[in-house]
Formats: sequence, C-alpha cells, structure tokens
Amino acid sequence: MVGELRYREFRVPLGPGLHAYPDELIRQRVGHDGHPEYQIRWLILRRGDEGEGGSSQVDCKAEHILLWMSNDEIYANCHKMLGEDGQVIGPSQEITGEAGALDKSVLGEMETDVKSLIQRALRQLEECVGTIPPAPLLHTVHVLSAYASIEPLTGVFKDPRVLDLLMHMLSSPDYQIRWSAGRMIQALASHDAGTRTQILLSLSQQEAIEKHLDFDSRCALLALFAQATLSEHPMSFEGIQLPQVPGRLLFSLVKRYLHVTSLLDQLNDSAAEPGAQNNSGPEELSGERDRLELEFSMAMGTLISELVQAMRWDWALSRQRPLARSSCSIFQPQLAEAGPGLPPTRAQPSIRRSRRFRPRSEFASGNTYALYVRETLQAGMRVRMLDDYEEVSAGDEGEFRQSNNGMPPVQVLWESTGRTYWVHWHMLEILGFEEDIEDVVEANEYQGAVVSGALGVALPSWRWKPMTELYAVPYVLPEDEDAEESEHLTQAEWWELLFFIKKLDGPDHQEVLQILQENLDGEILDDEILAELAVPMELAQDLLLALPQRLDDSALRDLLNCRVYRKYGPEALAGHPAYPTLLEAQAQPQESAGAARVEGKEPPAQYPDTPLWRLLVDCGPPGRTFLDLERALSSEGPQETEIKPFLLQLQRQPQPFLILMQSLATPAANKPLHLTVLRILMQLVDFPEALLLPWHEAMDACMACLRSPDTDREVLQELIFFLHRLASVSRDYAVVLNQLGARDAISKALEKHLGKLELAQELRDMVFKCEKHAHLYRKLTTNILGGCIQMVLGQIEDHRRTHRPINIPFFDVFLRYLCQGSSMEVKEDKCWEKVEVSSNPHRASKLTDRNPKTYWESSGSAGSHYITLHMHQGILIRQLTLLVAGEDSSYMPARVVVFGGDSTNSLNTELNSVNVMPSASRVILLENLTRFWPIIQIRIKRCQQGGIDTRIRGLEVLGPKPTFWPVFREQLCRHTRLFYMVRAQAWSQDIAEDRRSLLHLSSRLNGALRQEQNFADRFLPDDEAAQALGKTCWEALVSPLVQNITSPDEDGISPLGWLLDQYLECREAAHNPQSRAAAFSSRVRRLTHLLVHVEPCEAPLPAAAAPRTKSRNRSHDWSSLATRGLPSSIVRNLTRCWQAVVEEQVNNFLTSHWRDDDFVPRYCEHFHNLQKSSSELFGPRAAFLLALQNGCAGGLLKLPFLKAAHVSEQFARHIDQRIQGSRIGGARGMEMLAQLQRCLETVLIFSGLEIATTFEHYYQHYMADRLLGVGSSWLEGAVLEQIGPCFPNRLPQQMLQSLSTSEELQRQFHVYQLQRLDQELLKLEDTEKKIQGGHETSDKEHKGEKAEEAEGAVVTNVVEEEEEEENEDLYYEGAMPEVSVLVLSPRCWPIASICHTLNPRTCLPSYLRGTLNRYSNFYSKSQSYPALEQGLKRRLQWTWLGRAELQFGDQTLHVSTVQMWLLLYLNDLQAVSVESLLALSGLSPDMLNQAITPLTSLRGPLDLREENDVPGGVLKIRDASEEPRPRRGNVWLIPPQVYLKAEDEEGRNLEKRRNLLNCLIVRILKAHGDKGLHIDQLVCRVLDAWQKGPCPPRGLVSSLGRGSACNSTDVLSCILHLLGKGTVRRHDDQPQMLSYAVPMTVMEPHTESLNPGSSGPNPPLTFHTLQIRSRGVPYASCTGTQSFSTFR
Repeated sequence: MVGELRYREFRVPLGPGLHAYPDELIRQRVGHDGHPEYQIRWLILRRGDEGEGGSSQVDCKAEHILLWMSNDEIYANCHKMLGEDGQVIGPSQEITGEAGALDKSVLGEMETDVKSLIQRALRQLEECVGTIPPAPLLHTVHVLSAYASIEPLTGVFKDPRVLDLLMHMLSSPDYQIRWSAGRMIQALASHDAGTRTQILLSLSQQEAIEKHLDFDSRCALLALFAQATLSEHPMSFEGIQLPQVPGRLLFSLVKRYLHVTSLLDQLNDSAAEPGAQNNSGPEELSGERDRLELEFSMAMGTLISELVQAMRWDWALSRQRPLARSSCSIFQPQLAEAGPGLPPTRAQPSIRRSRRFRPRSEFASGNTYALYVRETLQAGMRVRMLDDYEEVSAGDEGEFRQSNNGMPPVQVLWESTGRTYWVHWHMLEILGFEEDIEDVVEANEYQGAVVSGALGVALPSWRWKPMTELYAVPYVLPEDEDAEESEHLTQAEWWELLFFIKKLDGPDHQEVLQILQENLDGEILDDEILAELAVPMELAQDLLLALPQRLDDSALRDLLNCRVYRKYGPEALAGHPAYPTLLEAQAQPQESAGAARVEGKEPPAQYPDTPLWRLLVDCGPPGRTFLDLERALSSEGPQETEIKPFLLQLQRQPQPFLILMQSLATPAANKPLHLTVLRILMQLVDFPEALLLPWHEAMDACMACLRSPDTDREVLQELIFFLHRLASVSRDYAVVLNQLGARDAISKALEKHLGKLELAQELRDMVFKCEKHAHLYRKLTTNILGGCIQMVLGQIEDHRRTHRPINIPFFDVFLRYLCQGSSMEVKEDKCWEKVEVSSNPHRASKLTDRNPKTYWESSGSAGSHYITLHMHQGILIRQLTLLVAGEDSSYMPARVVVFGGDSTNSLNTELNSVNVMPSASRVILLENLTRFWPIIQIRIKRCQQGGIDTRIRGLEVLGPKPTFWPVFREQLCRHTRLFYMVRAQAWSQDIAEDRRSLLHLSSRLNGALRQEQNFADRFLPDDEAAQALGKTCWEALVSPLVQNITSPDEDGISPLGWLLDQYLECREAAHNPQSRAAAFSSRVRRLTHLLVHVEPCEAPLPAAAAPRTKSRNRSHDWSSLATRGLPSSIVRNLTRCWQAVVEEQVNNFLTSHWRDDDFVPRYCEHFHNLQKSSSELFGPRAAFLLALQNGCAGGLLKLPFLKAAHVSEQFARHIDQRIQGSRIGGARGMEMLAQLQRCLETVLIFSGLEIATTFEHYYQHYMADRLLGVGSSWLEGAVLEQIGPCFPNRLPQQMLQSLSTSEELQRQFHVYQLQRLDQELLKLEDTEKKIQGGHETSDKEHKGEKAEEAEGAVVTNVVEEEEEEENEDLYYEGAMPEVSVLVLSPRCWPIASICHTLNPRTCLPSYLRGTLNRYSNFYSKSQSYPALEQGLKRRLQWTWLGRAELQFGDQTLHVSTVQMWLLLYLNDLQAVSVESLLALSGLSPDMLNQAITPLTSLRGPLDLREENDVPGGVLKIRDASEEPRPRRGNVWLIPPQVYLKAEDEEGRNLEKRRNLLNCLIVRILKAHGDKGLHIDQLVCRVLDAWQKGPCPPRGLVSSLGRGSACNSTDVLSCILHLLGKGTVRRHDDQPQMLSYAVPMTVMEPHTESLNPGSSGPNPPLTFHTLQIRSRGVPYASCTGTQSFSTFR
C-alpha cells in the first residue's frame, strides 16, 4: 500500500540519509501542564524513499515514530498541520462508496439480520455438541462472515454474544467450525487495526481460553496478532539468534502485550480534552487515572518478566550482581578503555587502598577531586600516584611532605626513587596514615580505575574545567531531598515491591497484607490506598525477608534481580550478593519437611548409586524430589495422584529437569545415563502437567545429541522415539524442532544409519509441516519484542515530557538486557552463507560436519586448492581455525594463505599467511578482525613433503556475539533525536520571537540535561549506553539551539550576539550583587558555561601533515589552529558568534576613539576587559581565545589606510614611551613596565596581519632612535622576544643582531690597534739600531741608493699620507677620548637621507680623525676576501648618528654626535654663528636646530643670542655667573624623540603605492581566469610589471617619491589584504594557487584617482595594514653595498 507524503518540506534529520516527516494526527490529550498535546505519527524514510522525481507517494508500512507534541512544537516544526483556528488538523475521514450507497433503512434491516443470525448460530452450535456440525450451521457462519466484511456493520459485531459465538467455535473439536471461526475473525479484522486489536484483546481476555484452544486455533489467533502488529512495529533483529518460544508461551505473551496496550490506550484516552469528560469531577478523573497507571505498571512489569524468561536472558547472563555505573557526566566524551591498541592490564596480587578517603572515580571532574585532595591531605600521609608524570610512574607510593603556590605544588618523598619530587594535586590518591590502609586481594577493579583515571579523569593541560561544581556539571548535582522522603521508599521502589505482593495467592497474600497493616496502624488496605502508601525502609526490609519463602522459582528470580531487593534486601545490606540464595530460599520448606520426618522416626530415603543420582546429587532438595519422581515412575503402574505433586514441584523449581535434559549433550560415553534420561522423559510426556515444564529451554541438548556423529545408535533411536512422542502430544515442540534445524539433522542421521531408524521419517515429515508455523513464531517473537521496545521508548518519551518518574517494575532490568544482549556466540553456518571449494564439491560438507574422522580432499595441481567462505553481512571474524591431521602425511597442508575481498573477483588483500607444523592439529588462521570481509578465501599453497593434493579435516569459524544493543541503540537514538530536535526548534522559535527568552534557556537546558543524566544513572547499565544517549541528546538539543541562536537575523545580529553585547555593556554595573545587572550576568554566564562545558576528544593529527613554511612572509592562520581542537559545530558556531561580537565592539571603539591622545591605554583596557569577559563566559579555552584575537583583527581590518597607519604608529609610540619611561626606576618605572606588558599583549593581535608591516616600520624608527640615543638594554630583547611575530621582516631583531656584530668588531678593532702600536714601536727600535750603526758605505752605493729613492718617491708619498692620517692623533698630548664605532647596515637600520653624512676631515678634531681612519682601514681589511676581489667592495660612510659624553667642568654632558661636534668646535672659539655651522656641517636647518635647542635650554651650557646682522643668531658658552644649573652630575641634553605622523605626504604616497599594487594583482589574476596563478609566480609578475610598465605611469611613480620602491614583502602584504576582503581566493585543493573571486563594492573616501586624466574615487579597496619603509639610496642603482657607522 502507498500513501501520500503531505508534509515533505518539513523534515528532521535522524542520521546519514535518514529523515523523519510528520504524517498525521493520531490522538490528543491534556498534558501535565494543562495544555493540549497531540500525538503525531512521523514517517522514517531513507534518502530515495521519499518518492522518485518529486513524487509524494510512500509506503504506508514505512517505519514510523509516534511522538506527543505541544501546540508550540507543532507550530515551530510543521505549521501546516495547524488550521486557521490554530487547532491541529486531524486525519480526513473519507466515506467509502459502499458506505455511501447504503441507505439507513437498508442498514437497519441488515443489522437486524445479523443479530438474528448470531442467535441462530449460537442455538445451532449448542444443538450439535459432540456430533458432526450440520450444514445449516456452516451456512449460517458463512453468511455471518460475509456480513462481517461490510465495514458499516462492524458495530453490530461488537455485541458480547459475538465473542461467545467465536469462543464456542474456536473451542469446537470440529476442524470446519474452527476454520469458519478464523474466517469470521479475519473478515472482522480486515477493516482497520483498531477493530483487529479489539477482537484479539476481547478473545485473549476470556477466562481459560487456553484450555479450549487447540494448536490450530491458537495459531489462527497468533497469525491475526502477527498481522495486526506487523505494520505497527516494523523492527528487524536480523543477525540476532532469538530463542525458540513455544506457542503456549507466545500466546501468553500476546495476552500480556494486548492487555498492556489496552491499558496504555485507556491512559491516553483518560487524558483527552476536558469537554469529553463532563460527567465526572476532577477528583474522580484523577483517581481513575491513578488506578490505570498502577494497573498499567503492574501489567507492564508482568509482560517484562515473562518476556525476560521467554528470551532466557535470566539464564544466559552470569549470576553476578549488576555493577553500578559510575556517576559521571554522560555528555562528556570519554576515552575508550584498554582495547586492541593498549596492552592488557595485569592484575597484581594485592593492592593497598584507603578505608576512609574517597577515590578519584567518585568525582565529576578532575578539578573537584584536586580541591578535595588539597583540603584533606596532611603531612605524613601515604599517597599513591595515579598518572605517569616525568620521573614518577602510576602506582608509585610515597609520603606527602609539603605544598606551596608553585607549579607543581605538591612535594612527595617517593619510595621508587628514594627522593622527593613535585607533582600535581589531581595525580594523587590518598591512602592516609598506616591505620587507614587495608590490603585488597582483588586488584582488577583498582587497575581499571588507574587505567581509566590515567586516560579519562586526569584532564589534559588544554582541557579546562571550572573549579566550582555549579559550572562543572550542573545537571549532575543532586536535587534537594526531603529528609522525611529519604526515609521512605520512592513510588517506583514501592510499586516494584507491590508487584511481588500482588503475585502472591490466597493465604500468602493475606499474610503480607497483615504485615503491612500491623506497621501502618491497622489501616484497611485497598488497591487505591496500596498504590499511594509511603513505606518506611524498615518495613520494606521486613517485606523482603518475608517474600522469598512465598514466591515460586521464576518470581523469586525476578525478586532477586530487581532494584529494590538489591538496594534493601538482607544480602545487599550485609554486603553479599543475592544470587546464591536462589535455591536456598526455596529449599527451606523442603528441609523443614525433612527435619520433621527425622523427628517422626521416619527412616530417610536411600538412593542407589546410579548415573542419575550422581547427576542430581548436587541439586539439593529439588534433586531429591526428582529422584523420588523417578522412583515413582519406575514402580509398577504409577498412579497419577502420586506423580502430580512431584510435577507441580518441578514446575516451581525446574532446575533438576533442565539438568536432566541438558545431560543429553554430554559425550557419547554416558550411554547408560542417556538411556535412563530418555526413559524418564518418555514417561513424563504422558502426563498433562509435565507439558507445562520448560522443554524448549533444553531442546538444544537434544539437537546436540541428534547431530553428534558419536551418538550410539540405541540412544539415537530412543531419542527419536521421545521427540516423536513429544511432537505428537504438543505440536508446539515440533515447531521448536523446526526452528532448531531438526529436519537436516534427522536427514543426516538417516543417511548415516541407512534409513534404519524407526519413526525418523515420520518425525522429519512432522517437523517439515511446521515450517509455516515456525516462521509465524519467529515473526511473533520479533513483533512482541519490537512492540515492548516501542512501549519502553514511549515511556521514556513520556518521562521526558512530563518529568514524572518511571514506576514500571523491571524497567531497568529490561533496559539492562537490551543493552547487554544475548551471550550466545555465532558459530559455523551462522557466520557464513555458503562454502565453496576448488574441487570435489560433493565432499565440501565434510568441512562442517564436526567429525574429525572425515575430510575434504582436493583434486588438482599443487598450489591450486582453495576454500571460499561467503560471509553473512556484518560478521566480524573473531577466530578462523583449520583442522588438520598429521596422519595425512603428504596430504597435510604446509603453508596456508588467507585472502579477503568484496567479491570473488577482488580477492587481492592478504590477511595472513601461516606455516603449518607437521605435528599441528588446529591451525588458527585469523583472529579478531576489525573489518567485515564479504569473501574469505583460504589457499593451500604447499603441502607437507611436496604433496600435490590436500586434506582438510574441518573448518571452524567463531563470529561476534550478536546483541540487541545495536538495534535498541538505533531506536533509542532515533526517538531521542526526534524528541529533542522538535523541542529545540520550538525553543528556537520562542527565542526568535522574543530575544529575552534566551535568558530562560539555561534553566530549560539544565532541566533537560539533568533529567537525561538521572535517567542514565537510574536505568542505563554501562557507560557505552549512557554515552550514546548523552551524545544523541547533546547533538539533537544543543547543536540546533546553538545554530539557531548564533545565526544572524535580517539585521545581521544573532540572539546570542545580542545577549553577549548586553553582557559586555552591563559588566561594570554587575559588580553590585544586588543589582539586576548582576542577576542578568549570572544567567548569561550559566548559559555559556553550559553550552561549552562538553570537552572535545582531540582528533589525532594526520600522519602525513604538510610542514608549515618557515618563510618570514607567511601569515598565522588562527582559525586553522583553533579547528584542530573543535569538537563539533557547537563550538564553531559559538566561537564565530563571539568573534563577531568582539569584532563589533572593537570596530566601534576604533571608530570613536582612534584620534584620542590616550587611545592606546584605553584600547589596552578595552582589550583586557574583553579578555576577562571571555574567561568569565567561556573559560580559558583556546578556541574562544583565538576567536577573541580574530575578532580584534577583524575590527582592525575595517579601518581605512590612514587610520590603520595612525593606529600602528600610536602603538609604536606608546611602546617607545614606556620603554624609555621604565629607565626611571622605582615605583614609576615599575608602573611603566606593567603598562608596557599590557600593551604588548594587545599588540600580539597584529601578528599575521598586514598591519604588522606598518607597525614594524614605525617601531623600527623609534627603536633606532632609542638604541643610538640611549643605548641597548635587556628590555629591548625581552620586548622583541614577546612580540617578535608582529615583525614579518624581522627588522628589529636584525637591528639588535647588528649591534652585537658591531660590539664584536669593536673588540677586534681594539686588538688591531694594539697590533699597530706594537708594529710602530718595533719600527722605532729598528731605526735606533740603524742610527747607532756605522756609516761605512762606498760612493757607488750611495749613488745607487739615491736613484732608488727617486724611483719610489710617488708610492712612498702615498703611503706616508695614509699613515699620517692614521697617526695624526699619536702626537696628541692630551687624554685620548674613548671612541666606539657602530656599524649600521642599511638593510635593517632606517637611514633618513644620504646627505646627512659626516666628513671627519672638516668636522672632527685630529685626535678623533685618527681613530676613525684606523677603523676604516681595519674594516676594509676585515671585509676583504681574496676570492671576491673582483666583486663590489663594502665601504664605510660616516653619519651624524650616535651619542657622546663630554666633560664640562664638573658636569658630564650626554649629547648627540651633532651636539658633540658643536661643543668641541666652541673649544677654540668664543662664539660662532648658526649660519657658519650650517655651512660647515652640511646639515639641514631642522636637524641643527633640533640639536641646538637642548644645548641652549636652562640645563644647557650655551646661549643663543639674536643679532641683526647675523641670521640665525650666535652661539657662545654661557658665563659661570649666569649658570642657574647644577654644577655636578650627569646632564642629559640628547634631543627628544621626534615622532612621525601617518597622515603626512609620505603616508599618502604609500597608500597610493598599495592601491597600485592591488590593481596590478587583480589585473594579472583576471587575465588567468579560474585557473589561477601560483603565489610565487604572481609575486614575480607583479614586481616585473611594476618595474617595466606600462603601469604605473612614469609621472605617477615620480610623484610617489620614496614610496615608489617595491619589493616582494609589499606584494605579499597586498595579497593578504585582498584575501581578507574576498577579492582573491585560494583553491581548496591547492591553497598555493590564487584566482580572482568577485569585485569589491566598498569605496575608500578621500583618496585621489590612481589613473591619470580621470576623476573619481580609487578602485574599491580597503586597507588592512601595510609595510612602510624609508630608504636613503635606491638599492638598484648602487654599485656597492653601503654601510653606515656612527660613534659614541
């Protein structure tokens, strides 16, 4: 059938390719809050199932979810379901053509006919009791069936007499009457599911219906039920081995299930609209609903109890107490326990633990545990290390010594190292003093705690948790509990206990009620009062002591397995497990009876030593009961009255019976035992009471005996007799045998024994005829289990919506079994679909017959033999084993290779290769595969001794343990996701309509998360299930909410952004805790902490990550750094929102205050406040700190060029002022350092931005002035170390490096001078020796000497002139000044102009010129290399830069080089005019006036007098009598720092250059289209176009002045700017490739046109930031590299 998908535009994603669509309204009710709620059916469709080509036709049997929704939720998620009046539109009631064709009169006549036919059929049925039904009766029933198929007559058939008629017909011994009843039921049920369910419910609730139904009648009803529930719960348990449930138990489950669904419908109907319940008052309605809730809970508990027994979950699981899950947040992702990648934990023989101190596993977070340890630990206590930390390993013990405020803060004397070592608080486990420590033998639990602690609880350094419990996990905090309520059972616990009280019959029930009345002041207890009782804990303990002796075996297992017994039972209170008392509790009546026999002198029963006695001797009294039964059966002519009590006792305690049947699976050597057991079972079948025993639970043992190749023929024959008899008496067990595969087993037995087994063929035919019924039973088991799961999910949803507790008994038991699943292992044929072999396929079955004596033998060439396994879908092989035999000699495999593939044509992956030893019998080929392979092929590459063919004795495959958890997890996650996504959409709609409702989101979220946390702690058994629920809830509720509240509206403002803006605005006012701003801020903080408290699991970095370039031009990508730690879209959306808020805040601040004189301090304060706000809202998480930095960078991006240049200059100026101010020392100097540190933190935002180049330019200028005027200090290096990334060209770092190089040159120059001095002294000594020698020379020699002297006169004169220049200060008689030369490279030092050079010949005295000349010669020699003589030589050019110290009387004057020259010049003159100084020095008037101004101040030594005939005035030394200055000490006269202006002509020229470069980049990228260009090629093309033209025009370049120089750094800065604006884009697959994106539309104001002859604005480009440099000489025109030097 197909239906219409009416609301296909409204869909909710539930998973990959899976969506939910609202379909129709089912029913409505009044919710717990008094508002109407509507049950909507949501269709679950996969991608492609919504209809092809836009079709809206879908299968009506598609999977669906029934969800209760409020009016607001429907409006937010599917508003089309609301009518014009705001009410939900119900399903259209279409009237069929047949109904419309019936007239009222005709319909009335037909109703009369139906009533008369029912009466006639009842009368005819009573008349033919015991005889063959007459033809008139069959005709009457046939006519009734025809009437039943008419839908308008359905109401007539709801008459109670119809049910009586159907009951009589179904219980009739005649097959035709029963068949006619089935036809009539099918006709009635063909109209709708409601009618079908009503008929089934009415029939199933009839008393003793099972006694009247035979196998066929019961199967007819079961088939009807299967048809009714097939479309309701289309759930598949494919791959899961369901148990074999007989029809009798299935029918009981159906009755329970129908009863529960009926009560659930009544509960929903009782909460219908108030207008429909006008006849009853509110109190009566409330009482009726309470009664229905109690009845529903008891019925649901009974259904769960029977279902658990039918699924054999209570026997399959080990009898251990369920371990309580650790109470931790289910929303926090946890690292997996030690798995395949981790080594297994070894259990130590004993572990010491504390008796009174809490372990780390009991705390919600690591910070909370650290606080506990810090407050509890005392000196001298023993501690244990929980984590590996540097030199200390996990598990080491030591003694706590002390703690302080350092990091790490705890000092412990460790026994493993013999010395103290400092660790952190959260790494320690307190053992206490020696009296507090105990030894524990079982160390597994501790080892698991250490592993989980080391991996999960100990927080990594980047993972932050608030120190307070409120912000850590608010929903984990227990709610306030009333002291009086804590002394009583909760309603859920009491109803669970009441369930067992209602299980009691007759006197036992009255005795328990008597106990209740005695403890409740004799109050008369009816059902209404029982439901509302407040039972004290002491009374509950008394009841739990009294109940076990009064319950049967199955109910006792339920009691011992329920939560109330585990919590308040006597064994639980004593600290012992409850399960060992299972048989003891039931054995007490038998033991007391035996004791009474002894007292009565009755001799005890003696049992012979037989195999049966040895089998049952350990069963206690139940075993003795079975031995008595066997003795009674062995007596001649056993009486039914003697056998019946024993059978009734076995029904209560079936353990001996099950042990007896399971003994058939023992080895074949137990032939006497097997024959005895089969004889007893054969006799038991004849008793009706014995058919109620759980035969089906041990039928696997019969099949094992039937399949075993070693079973003796006599035993096999008796087994077939027994099974044939059992299947004949009850065909239900024939169905069970069919489900177990008995047909194939019987066929193999017949084949083995050549057909000589009596009744074997009859049994096989009987089993084969039940194939249809076996399919029905499997479908029914699936439907009942699926229906129960859906009801459980419905109760969970109702619990979420109403916040009312779940009071259903065994609800946690059912969930525990669903989460743990079946313990059965998948073996052999359950793992594969078929087995293929390379040759002799007729013998392939020998591989799987479990007989080691048979084998498959190949036939073919050596190395060509293989076995191919076609695996079932999804089976992961845990072990694949090959069975071989050494006796096969050369047929035995020697080398085996296993391949895997997706098909037989793609077996290319080698999984393993094994060399087989000659002595091997079992060869393990594969173990613990982590991937599913559809095809597994085993290739025998070589045989022993060079054999050709091979023999394989068997093949064993062990697969995974299939559980119900994957199915239940899928359903639980779907329902949870749909519920919370619908709710999130409704909450988002409220926030969209009123942003102020965002303040209530924290309490809403906290309530929902706390409810899920409490549910997981109460009902979910393990961490995997709890984590799955928590993850689904978080993703379904928080993710959509965060996405919606962070999405901007039409005004560009998101609700959360608005809230954060409000928080920042009222932050100052929130300091008053009594103000409304404080309450508002508290709500905002609670919301943000709740949204971000879930920490991500850090994703591993890819194995082959591309290395990051170390180029100085690369940019820092903050987003890439933050993305590595992002857990999901939640944090991404929150960080984007916070970044947008910060960007807007910074942009507003810059727009308003960029011209202020105190701009930088105020900006630093603003940034500091944003940092504090980020920490308050989100904690110090890396993602939000990066969002803060990106937001600040975004604000800077929006600044125009000149404003950004001004901002960068202001920061450079502020840093310069704070560095110079810190030299003052004292409190003022410390204050300057603090301001400097805050400014440096703010400046770090420039890193990676284009503005960093402009900032570097100004910082370089001011740093050069500081270094040359004041000198270097440690602070310069410290500042550069902190803000080094803000300098893309690293020019300031190179400046400091050049200073270090100059100091080294100065040391070398000192050695050079000493060497020259030694040489001069040596020459003097040689000259003196020559003078003292004789003048005995001949005239010829004398003439020859004169000739030689004449020839070398020119060269000698040149050398002498150079030496004279170097030595012109050697004869200076005064004290020689100390001169230090600084060699400044123009590559990193800003040199204002080449014209500001110093000529030592004209401007310096002789005692200074000699030192400079010697240094020039020294530098030339040190920089000359023989191999490079042909190249350009480096030379020095002296500048006026530098500083000096002059002695002026008792004062030490600190002056610049220009000031030094001026003062020294006045040593020889009384006065000098400024005009002559300008002419002599060649300096500019501004530079000279800048030097004169400090000298002529009150502290200076000079006076400047204005004279009419002398322009500029005359300088002279101030008289001593006129000196107002101090006579002693240091006087600083160095000219003050001159700060640049970004708005001057140079800045505008740089702006024009930047715009020209942008135009070139865009033009080149446009020419290359979408293909783009590599960034290196783009830089080269731009530089080439800049130098060669045609752009920029030559006239424009000349107008740019010094700004016309361009290098690769400038081009890269412009590329960064265009990338940030979106004009240029990177290619996703190749980030180094750039291409043109879209043109910009933002215009820059107040800029001239870049194109000559045109008017209008510049190209629409906005400034990011730009590098600005001043160069003295164009490098391209230099013939040699110039260096500049100065001296001190």
